[in-house]
Amino acid sequence: SDAIERYPEAQHIDRPGHVLLPGLVNAHVHAAMTLFRGLADDLPLDDWLQRHIWPAENRWIGPVFIRDGTELAMAEMIRSGTTCCNEMYYFPDIAAQTAVDVGLRTVVAMIVIEQPTPWASTVEEYFEKGLAVHDQFRGHPLVRTSFGPHAPYTVSDDSLRRIRMLADELGTTVHMHVHETAREVADAQAQSGQRPLARLDTLGLVTPLLNAVHMTELDDDEIALLAERGASVVHCPESNLKLASGFCPVGRLLDAGVNVALGTDGAASNNDLDMFGEMKTAALLGKAVSADATAVSATRALEMATINGARALGLEDETGSLTVGKAADLICVDLGHPDSCPVYHPVSQLVYACGRHQVSDVWVAGRQLLDRGQLTELDSDDIRQRAQAWSERIGAGND
Repeated sequence: SDAIERYPEAQHIDRPGHVLLPGLVNAHVHAAMTLFRGLADDLPLDDWLQRHIWPAENRWIGPVFIRDGTELAMAEMIRSGTTCCNEMYYFPDIAAQTAVDVGLRTVVAMIVIEQPTPWASTVEEYFEKGLAVHDQFRGHPLVRTSFGPHAPYTVSDDSLRRIRMLADELGTTVHMHVHETAREVADAQAQSGQRPLARLDTLGLVTPLLNAVHMTELDDDEIALLAERGASVVHCPESNLKLASGFCPVGRLLDAGVNVALGTDGAASNNDLDMFGEMKTAALLGKAVSADATAVSATRALEMATINGARALGLEDETGSLTVGKAADLICVDLGHPDSCPVYHPVSQLVYACGRHQVSDVWVAGRQLLDRGQLTELDSDDIRQRAQAWSERIGAGND
């Protein structure tokens, strides 16, 4: 009532039985991979990546694929209550422009991988094109850039040193898959005598700018190192479970003071972009892995999906909490559904009983992107038709 009196000319929206909370932050996503959803399921990571995903990417991805796939992903994320994402894929210029057009707050990675793709043929081309994207969107209110070296096993020491220098110079985060599987760690030790995280630390990359994604294989010394350096871990529980990649020790990381955010990964390995599902899975998995029912509480899970994600992306002063002076990145969730009643503890209800279908309204920077369940800036029918057309092309190409 005080707000209504103070701002009588503002739009008044009444949503009885709903809860207003910060928009969710998806801290690791490959948006356009929604067009590969269900293409290669029930496979281990190496087989899935090398025999299915990389060949499909080399055959199909291009500017139109990225635009169509990113719009599909952003429609799904908005309907799921996500207001900010940390995007890592090819053609980041197209993804960034799509984010601007849609209105979704996005950090796009300047990807670096030492193999040719439709985006770039050489290491130098990856850097040149990535830095051009950074310059193109410098200062944009919705789009930031990060460096996105794919993984320790696909990026050389020289490139990683260059990324460290440029990230320090530009103040960008570094978004990287690290310690995704036990095999990755074992192979690195066999080849160099170092675990991947130790190698990154030697190169000066384990800093508050690092978003280390997955981190399923960590010992006590590595957890202490992450805490000491102020690096963030991005936990992708459902993708890790589906690919049988391992279990991130979330409870131990949080107890050590490490900032842990949540991500969905891509829809090709999840197979959705549902942050409500990730919150619940992260909380339950954290309890099971630690054999401690208090290890990852509902409150911790919600923080991982909001303020921790914003902190990992360097956006904690702009989004991630309902705080005076921050952007109006907000969502409304309907707690009046029969499947989430009665409500004793709203946070527990959000994490353990609510689903993305209960998100009614979404605002990013005060702009309404979802109004009572309906997208305001995207044409769902058109997006669905384009996705189906891609499915028919890709499916026919795999016959």
